[in-house]
Amino acid sequence: MSQWIDVCNVDDLVADAGICAWVAQRQIAIFSLPKINGVFAVDNLDPFSGAQVLSRGMVGDLGGIPMVASPMYKQHFNLETGQCFEDQTLRITVYPLRIHQSRIEISL
Repeated sequence: MSQWIDVCNVDDLVADAGICAWVAQRQIAIFSLPKINGVFAVDNLDPFSGAQVLSRGMVGDLGGIPMVASPMYKQHFNLETGQCFEDQTLRITVYPLRIHQSRIEISL
């Protein structure tokens, strides 16, 4: 059974951008893409640079797939699966997310 952790209010999200939340001793990047009615949670760690920066990356889509581009070396990551577009051997962790009573909740 999944345990849902309350993270923030939906109003704390920024449209077409990311925020970083400290959840259970780790940094989680949360992205809001209102054009597709999507909210995504991924690990904030950029595997190429080792820096906790993905929440500051540019969001959009590649071929209709929601993605974030790392602000460091510009690799793109699928927000649904975590797969890196440029290097199929790398993947970031994607976390289940839900909205419950206007609150963002994440399952680790």
